[in-house]
Amino acid sequence: MKSASATTANQLTKGTVYSILFAISFGHFLNDLLQSVIPSVYPVLKDSFNLTFTQIGLITLVFQLSASLLQPFVGYYTDRNPNPRSLAIGMGITLVGLLSLSFANSFLMILMSVCFVGMGSSIFHPEASRVAQLASGGKKGLAQSIFQVGGNAGSAIGPLMAAAIIVPYGQPYIRWFGLFALLAIVILTIVGNWYKVNMQPKPVSAVQGSVEVSSNALSKSKITTSIVILLLLIFSKYFYMASMTSYFTFYLIDKFDVSVQQSQIYLFAFLAAVAAGTILGGPLGDKYGRKLIIWVSILGAAPFTLLLPHMDLTMTVVMAIIIGVIISSAFSAILVYATDLMPGKVGLIAGLFFGFAFGMGGLGSAVLGWLADRTSIIYVFHICAYLPLIGIVAGFLPNFRK
Repeated sequence: MKSASATTANQLTKGTVYSILFAISFGHFLNDLLQSVIPSVYPVLKDSFNLTFTQIGLITLVFQLSASLLQPFVGYYTDRNPNPRSLAIGMGITLVGLLSLSFANSFLMILMSVCFVGMGSSIFHPEASRVAQLASGGKKGLAQSIFQVGGNAGSAIGPLMAAAIIVPYGQPYIRWFGLFALLAIVILTIVGNWYKVNMQPKPVSAVQGSVEVSSNALSKSKITTSIVILLLLIFSKYFYMASMTSYFTFYLIDKFDVSVQQSQIYLFAFLAAVAAGTILGGPLGDKYGRKLIIWVSILGAAPFTLLLPHMDLTMTVVMAIIIGVIISSAFSAILVYATDLMPGKVGLIAGLFFGFAFGMGGLGSAVLGWLADRTSIIYVFHICAYLPLIGIVAGFLPNFRK
């Protein structure tokens, strides 16, 4: 007679639980919608507190580091001690940060508030990634894409809602986004109840049977080298993404003299393209091999990033949309590729890669803000255009094919 854990693992391997995948994706949507409020209100905060670009970069650095430094530790801990309530707990901490930000009256209080919002995200992502894989039924790329596209859609819609709600009426209206946090707590509590029933650890054979090439086929040094290459690709992707998410609105305002609300709409177009591209990466990686998708996604964006600084307004937006679709397909493939390298450590890998991605985004924003203060925002975009060329190192990854 099969054990309960073996039966659960067998059921999960045979069937993809789409209701849970879409629920956790919607939770990711709400989480990242709330996270996107932070960069979306930069123009409001800059005017209200007379902030420099360096201070804008520091806000993002604190926000992203609070989201990144904790994630590997949360993932490492929850690999051994899964906690179904952690999803709702993380969202509760985000709610506290948003309410604090709406009443912030000093630069220090802004930093403290965004730190809480980042902490909520750091608790959410590792466990949410584990739930996505648990419900994947073996379609890990598809599951990760469904999960990830929810977050990207939230990141895209957040600035649009901020432009409609916060920009016209000011900082206090940030508190209305707390309603989304309350909705997310309800959804994530329901997901947590399913997770509690289905989180029995899979047998080692069941876990290893789902990877394309057994990790035993690679030496530890090769696995370590591959992880380093993947992190380098994350650096390339998220340093460039930092230039877009934090400074694309300022770039458009400075170069083309558009309004703040117009710039938010163009940022929404870029982030919507990111959401659309994300859903492609996982299934294409399942079908054609994750290495190919990783390589094409990072390096393939380079021609368009190099062209963007030389375009007029219309073509700048077109280039941004193309870049968003191409470069966003990488993350799902990278994350699943990494979990294939180290099976059974989903929380650690998710925490490491989400954390490193957020950290690079924060560091990139701080460095680019400092550079913009000393040169110009237009110069920053000329420099960042070369970052996707780093994608050539993906050629050194081992081939994982079924």
